[in-house]
Order: sequence, then C-alpha cells, then structure tokens
Amino acid sequence: MSNETPPSENAGEPGREARGHYRHARRSGLRRLLSVIAVVAAVGCGTVAAVAISRSAAPSKAPSNALAPQDTAAESSTETEVDAASTDATEEAATAAVGGMGKDWPVWGFTHTRFSADSGDDGPTGRAKAALSRRPVLQNQHIMGFGADNPEPSPGQYDWASLDQRMDLVRKTKGVPVITLCCAPDWMVGGVAGQTQEEFFTQAPRKKYFKDFAALAAKVAKRYPFVKHYIVWNEFKGFFDEKLKRWDYEGYTEMYNLVYDALKKVNPNIKVGGPYVNVTDRPGWPSELKGPWGSEDQRGLNAIKYWLRNKHGADFIVVDGTSESSKGMYPDEFRALDKFGAVNAWLRKQTKLPIWWAEWYFSPAKENWSVAHRTAVQAAAMIEFGSSGTAAALYWSPQNTGSDCPGCLWTNTDQSSGGRPLPALGVIQDFARWFPYGTKLVKVGASNDVRVLAQAKMMVVVNTTGHRVTTTVDGKKLTLSAYQIKWVGR
Repeated sequence: MSNETPPSENAGEPGREARGHYRHARRSGLRRLLSVIAVVAAVGCGTVAAVAISRSAAPSKAPSNALAPQDTAAESSTETEVDAASTDATEEAATAAVGGMGKDWPVWGFTHTRFSADSGDDGPTGRAKAALSRRPVLQNQHIMGFGADNPEPSPGQYDWASLDQRMDLVRKTKGVPVITLCCAPDWMVGGVAGQTQEEFFTQAPRKKYFKDFAALAAKVAKRYPFVKHYIVWNEFKGFFDEKLKRWDYEGYTEMYNLVYDALKKVNPNIKVGGPYVNVTDRPGWPSELKGPWGSEDQRGLNAIKYWLRNKHGADFIVVDGTSESSKGMYPDEFRALDKFGAVNAWLRKQTKLPIWWAEWYFSPAKENWSVAHRTAVQAAAMIEFGSSGTAAALYWSPQNTGSDCPGCLWTNTDQSSGGRPLPALGVIQDFARWFPYGTKLVKVGASNDVRVLAQAKMMVVVNTTGHRVTTTVDGKKLTLSAYQIKWVGR
C-alpha cells in the first residue's frame, strides 16, 4: 500500500478550523485576565446496546440487550481497586459502577471546542450555562487547544488558568466530566520551550518525551481528582508513518501505555481509553469491513487491532468517524448511518470493552439542509448508536463566530442575544433523559419511513422523509411533518 495517499491526521475537522481552535485558546487568555472563572472536564465510560428500530434497509446486527448492562470488566493488567476521590453527587452517581457506568451515566454528551459557554459576556454565557444545566450530559475537554492554552509551556512550568476555567464550567453546568489528553506542549513535539506556535499543534510528542507527556497526564489527574475518565490523544495526530504509508500504531501504543500506567498510579479507579483512531471510509479499498455505505480504511482497523493486542490495559475503546464517504453519503443520508452500527459490530468481535465515539459526523462537509432535516439525521444517528452498543457518544460542538452555525448547541455567546439553546442540544439532553445507561429497550412495530427507539415509558420517533407521514407505531397512529422528531409516551 506504499502508493496510497495518507489520511488526514485531523480527519473530521479541517486543519484550518483546528488552527482556529488553537488561536482562540491564546486569544481567550486576555479575556481571562479580566474575569477568571475556573475548571473543565471529563467524561465517562459505559456500555450501551441495541434498540427498537425500523428502517427501509436491514439494520446492522446488534447485541441482544441494547441499553441493558453488559459484561464491562476492563481489559487491564491492573486489578487493584481503591475508594474514588470525593466528587459531586452527579459525578458519583454516574461513575459508581463496574466500568465507570452508574445508573445516571448519560451515554450522550459533547466535546467543548474553541468557543463554548464560557466565552462572552455574562448575559449570553449565563443563558448557555442555564441551558446546559437543565440535564446533565457528558462534557469533554482537551488539555491543550480547543479552548485551552498550553498547560506546560516550559518543562516543569505550568499554566492551568484556561483549563481550570473550562473544568469549572463543566462542574457548574452539572456535566459528567471527561478529559482528552491532547495536545502536547511545543517543546515535546519539536518546538521551543516557552513558546506556543500553531504549527506544532497537531504534532505528536517525540519518543524521548513520551514519559514527559505521561507525567503531564498525571499532573492533570491530580489537579482534577473529580475527573474519572480520560481519553489518550486525538485521532492519532502526528502518528503517521510516511515511509510505510500507515499509522504508527507502535509509537502511539508505547505512549498510551506510559500514560495509562501514570494515570492508574494516581488513582486505580481512573478509567482510561484509546486509541481514538478515525475509522475513515475509503470506497473501493480492500477492507475486512464494508457495506452499502462504503468500506473502512484497513489501516485504521489494523491500528485498533495492534493497540488491543499490546496495550497494558484499557477501560473502554475509542473511535471516531463520519457517515459520509469520500464519494458522498450512500445509499442516502439515513441509510449511511448504518456504518456506525457496522463499526460497532466489528469492534464487538475484537473486544468486550465499552465502545466510545469521541466524534461522530452525520452530514456532508458541504450541506444546505434545513434545521429540521439536520436534527432528524442527528437523532437517527443516535438511534443507530443506541441500537449497536455505544457506551458514550460525544457530539463535536461546532460553535462558530457568526450568527449562522448549523448544528451548534446554542447561539453565539459573543453576541448580546446569544446563548440560547438550539435543537441539537435538546436532542442530546432528551436522549440523556430517556436513554441513559442501563435503560431496558423494547421492540415496537413501525413502518420503513420512520426510525424508533423505545423503552417502557417513552419512545422517540423520527420521520426520515421530507414530507408528511401518517403511520402506526407501537399501536399508535401518528402524523409527523417532514423530518419531525416526536417523543411519545407509552
């Protein structure tokens, strides 16, 4: 495969936008000199599975007990358990179970990016925080970039102000915290100590600094003892072997093991996961995983299998990806979501670890969908995740600087009228309310033009067509407008 073009090291987010996240992290430092807040977050691990679902194409095969507890014992060489550090009530309830999945584990949540509910004046940020506080969900934050400054500009010299601010936002909005251990200080990746430049933002630590990065991870864990879930790195950034034209999974796994050991030394109850590799669709390429939606890049699958064989331990497995192939969405935007279930089914054959999606995208890179259309596809994607064994699904929050922001969770907090919740946030919070970890799913009958997820007291029904539909679901006659999402009591 030496003649293959290497995949983007930041697949799922254009490099230009990644640099924008980095620039915001530096820009918001000035704002923090004027008003300091303090602390951001991490999230969790859990395992979820199958759902009652109706569609025009045959669904991916799912585990028999969808959202019911499964065997989630960590694949780990560390068996010692100790009492967890004190946490808030929400955090305790969410993580007080095997594998870090308690009765209040939300399953659903999002990742903070460069602009979040702590960016702007009190009015708009207050509205955004109030909206977030209505229903606890998973909230994930990176330690550098995506709204956080360089935490260790020079060896042994730390700057926690921006990360403190974000972690404080997570706690004050009742979020269940997750931290992604990425990215790395410039001096670890080839830059100069004391400087922070965007050209080094997506680079991996050099091998001689792997232990330093692990030590930084331990510092983070000690500073935020209420965080119990850590993702190691992001999308294999910087871990691509240009000579072999494949992922450097050996280098990543070596660094992961050092980080894993360092975190478990801080607290054996901390939950750690990886490898957070992008499961990129490469139509027509040889692959052991393919379907009507396309075929997976075998190099990513190989990276996952190597990591599983050679890790010191893990409490969950992390991937990310999009339902869009490099040639479009096949067979259409709703049936393309079957890819998520197919990936989960493949992962389940490789491991019993709970499955996390650190990023998931369900719309084309260029789209002009209506809000209703976009939100319907989002809800259908979440039904697919629930039906195929997803323990955590983190929505990548795309807050922009302008007033137009498809898929944003709330309106721009840099505008005086901003901070108002948008439909995408409502869907995440509704799923967290009705389909948290341990929810027993039930099967209901439905026609092929709707998708359904049901439990004993509630079901969500999604019209996958652009026209009005009258159908019978679970014995109830329903009329749904184009792309309507309807919550129906049972």
